[in-house]
Amino acid sequence: MYRKIIAVLCAIMVVGAVTGCNTVRGVGQDVEAGGKAISKAAS
Repeated sequence: MYRKIIAVLCAIMVVGAVTGCNTVRGVGQDVEAGGKAISKAAS
């Protein structure tokens, strides 16, 4: 039961992320910004 709920929530998050980025370039910029934030937090 919990696996199904988690799967649905993950799917909703992925759809939200994809619709938030209108283009492939936008997805790349979001991934890059996420990577920079992780690197900054790690150092």
